[in-house]
Formats: sequence, C-alpha cells, structure tokens
Amino acid sequence: MSVNKVILVGNVGKDPDVRHLDKGVSVANFPLATTETYLAKNGERVSTTEWHNIVVWRGLAEVAEKYVTKGRQLYIEGRIRTRSWDDKDGNKRYTTEIYADVMQLLGKREDSTGAAAQSDPVGSSQDNVSEPDLSQPEEDDLPF
Repeated sequence: MSVNKVILVGNVGKDPDVRHLDKGVSVANFPLATTETYLAKNGERVSTTEWHNIVVWRGLAEVAEKYVTKGRQLYIEGRIRTRSWDDKDGNKRYTTEIYADVMQLLGKREDSTGAAAQSDPVGSSQDNVSEPDLSQPEEDDLPF
C-alpha cells in the first residue's frame, strides 16, 4: 500500500493560466506559495517560501478561472506528480506539480462594493464542518 497525499495552505502567486481542451475539458495552472517562519538561534525571525505548481482540472479549473486571483489564500488537497519532457536542446527536463482534488477559497473576499464579505467556500469538494465546542467537556460513562 502507498499514499500520495498533499495538503497545502498558501497564497496564489499569479492569476491562473486556464486552457479549454477538447470536449469542454478545462485545466488551470498557477503557482502557490507556502511560507514557514521560525526563530533562528540568534532570535532573528526567518521566513522561507516554497513555491508549488498547482494543476486543477474540469470543474475546479472553472472555479479557478472565476474566483482565484493573485494573492488569494487557498486550501489545496491533492497528489504529487512529476512529469518529464525534452527541451528545445534535447535535454530531459522535469517538473513536479500538485494535481489538486480539493480546492477551497480561504480568507475574506471583496464584494462588488469593495467591502469585505465572509469566507468563500465556493469550489470546495468537501462539506464545511463546524468546529466542536470544546469549552464544555462532554459527559460520558467512561470510567477513566
């Protein structure tokens, strides 16, 4: 058994490049940046950004075309795929991409008046589940 699963939360680096292929199939590609921040031994804050090439197909590509823009924060679930090709000089080249199965728009979006609106769950292939109320412990019959 093997598992190829990626979960990312990051910011879109540029507007998606959307192509419409045969039979109405759409594909969108865009870079997503994830940033890790930590304190170095000397107490200085250090940030490291990793760029990921995101690929979304069909319905998610259509959602990306309509709603995903540079700077937008996204939640992505998918799998890693590496493909190769020969460049113009005949050299073998490789690209690693994240093929997204789930994409959820995060953060606030602006409505037509420029005012901030609620978080936009459009494009999520998962149901939104509310957080449990952990302020009150649950009573149960367990002896421990």
